[in-house]
Amino acid sequence: MKTTIDLPESVLHRAKIVAAQRKTTLKQLVLLGLDWVIRSGTEAPDPGAARARLQKGLRLGGERLSRAESHERH
Repeated sequence: MKTTIDLPESVLHRAKIVAAQRKTTLKQLVLLGLDWVIRSGTEAPDPGAARARLQKGLRLGGERLSRAESHERH
């Protein structure tokens, strides 16, 4: 079945370059992308939730250093 989609010129240009680099067609590139999205079964992540996690900070364990300790030179 054929269909028409309207893509921004910049996206189409980059997609053509990627398809050429991968030695495939634009059609195959679009099919792979759509298949990936469909199989993932998840919606796009909420940018607000990601921002909230970043604002909390990353906890990697260990002890917190004071400012003086972190700038100490040995």
